[in-house]
Amino acid sequence: MNVELFNRILHAIENNDDYFTQKIDVVGKLGLSPLQKMMAAVRMLAYGCPADFLDEYVQIGESTAIESLKHFCDVVIRVFETQYLRKPNTNDIARLLKEEEDRGFLGMPGSLDCMHWHWQNCPTKWHGTHTNGFKKVLILILEVVASQDLWIWHAFFGMAGINNDINVLDRSPLFDDLINESAPTCDFVVQGHQYNMGYYLSDGIYPSYATLIQTISQPTSIKEKLFAERQGAMRKDVERAFRVLQSQWRIVKGLACMWNAKDLRKIMKTCIILNNMIIKSEYHQGINHESWKPHADEMVDQVDIEHDYTFLVSEMINRMKQARDTRRHNNLKMDLIKHLWDNYCGQQT
Repeated sequence: MNVELFNRILHAIENNDDYFTQKIDVVGKLGLSPLQKMMAAVRMLAYGCPADFLDEYVQIGESTAIESLKHFCDVVIRVFETQYLRKPNTNDIARLLKEEEDRGFLGMPGSLDCMHWHWQNCPTKWHGTHTNGFKKVLILILEVVASQDLWIWHAFFGMAGINNDINVLDRSPLFDDLINESAPTCDFVVQGHQYNMGYYLSDGIYPSYATLIQTISQPTSIKEKLFAERQGAMRKDVERAFRVLQSQWRIVKGLACMWNAKDLRKIMKTCIILNNMIIKSEYHQGINHESWKPHADEMVDQVDIEHDYTFLVSEMINRMKQARDTRRHNNLKMDLIKHLWDNYCGQQT
């Protein structure tokens, strides 16, 4: 991260957590500075180094380094989560749809996939549930949705390694706003057919939902081969997001050495927030940053209202069926195949 962003984070944690205030002990000696504590936390996140590795460089003890890391994660999540790890608003959806439309996929705001984090110090009592059946190692799973600029819009972390991507999808809140009818509108037209739900590009393990579009594993025509190539190329956005996240914050690439799963969730969330902050500071210079903040009219007030719960449940079930409709999935995939082929032929002529 650049110096300006680093100083911004340092100023924020100083003003929002007393732990990062430099104190004087009973003999009048100055304690550790906020810069030392933040430097220790950031180096542990960025390089994945053990806490006792920092005693010479930062002049900080092992236990204090671990404590600084936990406090740093808490304050970063508390201060920056609402802006840098939030759901896309109407302006975001419009921008993402325009970017992906220029690449040939109308109505697609991002790509969906999962990443595994090897948990070295998993408690023995959880070995049965956290051991991945394929890799035979203890794992925690991260599900994300990422866009072309590698911004992570959705993150769901903490599922045990015994689950696969489908189980994680069923537990994650990815489609909650769509089912509750609180998601921003996403209307688009492909080959003359109107659609009112966006979709994510995914790999072949995911089911054939109207909100998920997979590749064609065995294409039989030139149109299907073109679609498979374009879908595979664009779905690499989420794979690149994983690689950038792991390269910038090595702690999520190596072994997870914390004993508490709650601490690991905070570390993962902090790394994602910092990843988005770096992307915004370096690559989004031409975008109005105020539009990235949640507006007041998009905040839902907590008001007690009497509802017909039988009607609400039936509506939610109906919207869930629409999101998982296989027929809509097949129709949308056929329209996208034709749309990509028409664009390809137009470019050739």
